[in-house]
Amino acid sequence: MWLFRFLVAQLFLAFIAMALPSEVDRSSSVTTVSLVKKFGYAIEEHEVQTSDGYLLTMHRIPYSKHTGYDGKRPVVFLMHGLLCSSSDWVLSGPDNGLAFIFSDAGYDVWMGNARGNTYSRKHASKSPTFQPFWNFEWHDIGIYDLPAMMDYILYLTGEPNLQYVGHSQGTTSFFVLNSMIKRFKSRIRSAHLLAPVAWMGHMESPLAKVAGPLFGQPNALIELFGSAEFLPSSKAMELMGSVFCRDQAFSQVMCTNILFLMGGWDSPYLNTTLIPEVMATTPAGCSVNQMFHYLQEYNSGDFRQFDYGATRNKKEYGNKNPPNYDVEGMDVPVYLYYSDNDYFASLIDVDLLRRTMNPASLKRAYRMPEKKWNHLDFLWGLNIKEILYDTVLEDIINA
Repeated sequence: MWLFRFLVAQLFLAFIAMALPSEVDRSSSVTTVSLVKKFGYAIEEHEVQTSDGYLLTMHRIPYSKHTGYDGKRPVVFLMHGLLCSSSDWVLSGPDNGLAFIFSDAGYDVWMGNARGNTYSRKHASKSPTFQPFWNFEWHDIGIYDLPAMMDYILYLTGEPNLQYVGHSQGTTSFFVLNSMIKRFKSRIRSAHLLAPVAWMGHMESPLAKVAGPLFGQPNALIELFGSAEFLPSSKAMELMGSVFCRDQAFSQVMCTNILFLMGGWDSPYLNTTLIPEVMATTPAGCSVNQMFHYLQEYNSGDFRQFDYGATRNKKEYGNKNPPNYDVEGMDVPVYLYYSDNDYFASLIDVDLLRRTMNPASLKRAYRMPEKKWNHLDFLWGLNIKEILYDTVLEDIINA
């Protein structure tokens, strides 16, 4: 059944690609700034440069529209997943958007954007038009992007630490950061990880089952040819969302199948009214290497650094195999939130993560009671505030 849906979704995407304009347009009317302003909240844009030259845009909601500026606030930092952006946290509006919920609860809310996505397509010396810009993967987001953004936030606000909330790749890059750069132990008060992705050997995604055997092998070709951009955001995608995915559109079922393909089939929590905005902002673009690294995790069953093949691995790591990430050595308070119907963070893999983590560090592992809750429902599920975000907020307050 999943194969049939997979093929139908792929044919639909191919039809859209042929029917709509192909040029990339970054001036989309659906942006994090436009969405936040639409709902009456203050919004700021901040740019920070990483130590390897990427210029990243962060979005900040400094205070709630219900209070106005009310003095210094504790900081919460939200980090998006693969092919996503800061828009994830505001698409659902004030009632269910996590950024708004935190703002109304008294937090200074910062939303990150990883290199290469819609809002972070600049570099001190490289152009995204050319291949060298795209020579990165999510390991680099963990060791360069997260430190640069969090150091900037803490310096600007004067706060000693922050609360971290990540979804999907935002959890993977968190594990990378805390495995590789131990100084952040004192800078993260607690971490709240939605749909945590580390080990992926039991991932159920049809995309992984199809692409994993082909693209999840040790990739020595990257050294020769480099990486490239994968699924950039475009005006065509925004048009697709507004025309083909709106309520009452006969083709909306195809849009839902695309989302189910990404996150898990047949979730009853999918907010179909929100699909046009989701499709207008997602995918937000990434590097092909990010995809390859995840497929390597699926193939190997290990949570480890990028596998270039034995020859370059020896040069890069001093061993023919890439090193594992030191999840056991992390010493930051961590809260996990996971579900049964998640194609990317399977129950078996999350259980391995739980057993590997330092028991003193793992403060909570919350398995969603909603059996059909999927990977994307952590962002846009119906009634998500009552179902999940109230719990996350309570955990942060008590951390």
